[in-house]
Amino acid sequence: MRADDVDPSTVVAVLTYRRTAWLPALLDELEEQASALSPPAEVLVIDNDPAGSAADVVSSRAGHHVRYVHEPVPGISAARNRALGEAGRADLLVFLDDDELPSPGWLTHLVGTWQVSGAAAVAGPVPARLLGPADPWVAASGTFDRARHPTGTAMPEAASGNLLLDLAQVRALGLRFHEGFGLTGGEDTLFTRELVARGGEIRWCDEAEAVESIPVERLTRDWVIARNYRCGSSWSRVELHLTRGAVRRARLRAVLTARAVANTAIASVQLLGALVRGDLAGRARSVCTLVSYAGLLVGAFGVAHEEYARTPTRLDATPAPTTGASTGPGRVAAG
Repeated sequence: MRADDVDPSTVVAVLTYRRTAWLPALLDELEEQASALSPPAEVLVIDNDPAGSAADVVSSRAGHHVRYVHEPVPGISAARNRALGEAGRADLLVFLDDDELPSPGWLTHLVGTWQVSGAAAVAGPVPARLLGPADPWVAASGTFDRARHPTGTAMPEAASGNLLLDLAQVRALGLRFHEGFGLTGGEDTLFTRELVARGGEIRWCDEAEAVESIPVERLTRDWVIARNYRCGSSWSRVELHLTRGAVRRARLRAVLTARAVANTAIASVQLLGALVRGDLAGRARSVCTLVSYAGLLVGAFGVAHEEYARTPTRLDATPAPTTGASTGPGRVAAG
């Protein structure tokens, strides 16, 4: 237990963009879990749709520890920074995405791990639930497999889809989410890497599970390839951002280029071997490695893939997931 032994005030921030059909089930669960804390947590819904499409769904729950905020500036960084500002004088801010559904006791587990560790951040697992049958190549690629760690493990970085922040420490470290990563992704990697670099700790809580629903339109080879490319690009852009000085950045670009060339050669040989053996998993993982290093190489020279760039779309094109949703090949993708 922390030395001050005081029950913290907590805000749970749900970032949403045009998934209004998914919100009722999520808010039902969060209202229950928020009430289990003492004092009860506030659930803050940050609507990043310029049209404010979630307003009616969320406002109908006013008075049940739920508050609606409209952030029209496009990009995940703008929404996350708005949550930091709206949290006010709360002790803790917990991020959750609108395509995730927390397991029973999720919030209590996150807060409990923070109370024991006093860490600046606590991260939890986000296993994937596939909402339709996946192409065997997609399932074999490992893209939807998620890592797990023993509770209390110190982490060098974390994703922000299931992340608790100690706001006093975040403020003391002078941290914000970088707007330059708002449409490309990688803002959470940069934020948590900077948190650790400035002396903060991230601890893992394996019991605090939030299941991510993966819609059918993402269960394609094209989407998987694009995601791996974007991840490689974001990773090298984060590395460059954290490297100070023109000479050091030039040296880093040379190192990343050499790494990309070497690993591309290795992955190409592995792909050829997998083709000869008829190894589906080997083929899929080799292709993902190749596109990841292609992304890493272009990212090293400042090229960003805007995976979250806004295009006109129909609201709620994907039906809301249910607890009995199909997981493709009979499973929830585990880490």
